[in-house]
Amino acid sequence: MTFDALIYILGLLVAAAPALLVVVLGTASLLRIRMSETLVNRAGQSVVIVGLLAAIAVFVGMLVSGSRNVPVSLGHWVSIPEYHFTFKLVFDRLSIPFVILSYVLVGTIGAFASSYMHREPGYTRFFMLYALFLLGIVTTTLAGTVETLFAGWELVGLSSALLVAYYHERPAPVRNGLRVWAIYRVSDAALLLAAIVLHHLRGEGDFSGLILSGSWPYGEAAVSGSSAFLVGILLVIAAAGKSALIPFSGWLPRAMEGPTPSSAIFYGALSVHLGAFLLMRVSPLLEASLPLQVIVVILGISTACFASLAGRVQTDIKSALSFASLAQVGIIVAEVGIGLRYVALVHLLGHACLRTLQFIRAPNLLRDYHSLENALGNRLATDTPLAGARETSGVRRWLFRLGMERGYFDVFLSDYICDPFLRFFRGCDRLEQAWLRLLTGNARGGGAAQPAVPTADRRTQRG
Repeated sequence: MTFDALIYILGLLVAAAPALLVVVLGTASLLRIRMSETLVNRAGQSVVIVGLLAAIAVFVGMLVSGSRNVPVSLGHWVSIPEYHFTFKLVFDRLSIPFVILSYVLVGTIGAFASSYMHREPGYTRFFMLYALFLLGIVTTTLAGTVETLFAGWELVGLSSALLVAYYHERPAPVRNGLRVWAIYRVSDAALLLAAIVLHHLRGEGDFSGLILSGSWPYGEAAVSGSSAFLVGILLVIAAAGKSALIPFSGWLPRAMEGPTPSSAIFYGALSVHLGAFLLMRVSPLLEASLPLQVIVVILGISTACFASLAGRVQTDIKSALSFASLAQVGIIVAEVGIGLRYVALVHLLGHACLRTLQFIRAPNLLRDYHSLENALGNRLATDTPLAGARETSGVRRWLFRLGMERGYFDVFLSDYICDPFLRFFRGCDRLEQAWLRLLTGNARGGGAAQPAVPTADRRTQRG
């Protein structure tokens, strides 16, 4: 077996391992086969170990051969004039560190969740969504084409929203999960439009066709000017929705309704960084348009300042950690906009590890605080900078209100984006009903005339 063939097989194994776990757990659920917690846990650990070892082996092989870019193509899925859809994985200096980090952190969270979720009624359901997320994050990380990235992007969004609504017997998690899913739809729509524009410009969605020469972090964009700005601004919107950059920041604290393990791996470590990862992947495109770079830097700095302000007035530890994580994501996005690609990558890797540790430690930290307060017989003093802003006036009071209301971004999106959208389509529905009444000749309804129902029968039907 040649060296290239070995790297090809190992590369396929990196992506196939989580897919196998999804198939096993999904098939068992569909066939109503009850798997024990021990069996589910061992299956997850085995998959993580196999995928991690395969990724490390690919990395070592690249170091030995001196290769900086190893593509693993599964061929053209669709090939028509001017449009080619290819499923392709790429191992380079950006994807290898991130996929190894993903396996390490997902394995850590899996070991933690096996005890945290012990005897939970939805234990298998949690690990099924956990496996779906792992498949999505690996696919997104290794994506060599925009179609492959979109497939992984969707899997990550679906698993995230379902885990936010994990405790579906309560209304709040379901409502917040729907809110997260709605924001993700905006992000996905922007990414899909970017893919269409990229195909129109280049005839393909391969990221290598977007860069003239060299592998990441080198190379220059193959498009420039208005074309680069158009594709880039769509990708920035996609990144903003996925990473909770302003004005989409309101969904991040809502996502804390899910179990702590999912909060740690999604909104502290990996999923919240996917927007920054996407911008790093297309960083040569950003540098082809100076206005686009300015927008990215302003967006990152604004998000960091807002998250720092909002995090200071949160009353629960998970929301405070989520805004602390968002502040660092904003700084990473600003670093990408400036052009500090390696700095942004190292910052992302270190921050993901730190936040994972903090989210896992959060439940024990609260218990330790309660034990310490019980021993002292008094509350511990707090020195939050904006804690006393309610008793002051002027700027501090305004900042406190702004932080507590989380920038009013949810209100803004509801009043000026969602409500006009709903009113428009409700108006379309009324026009459709009027048109149906005109066609059917029924002045009172959209369908065939219904026989009159006595009042008592109507009450019975309503009951």
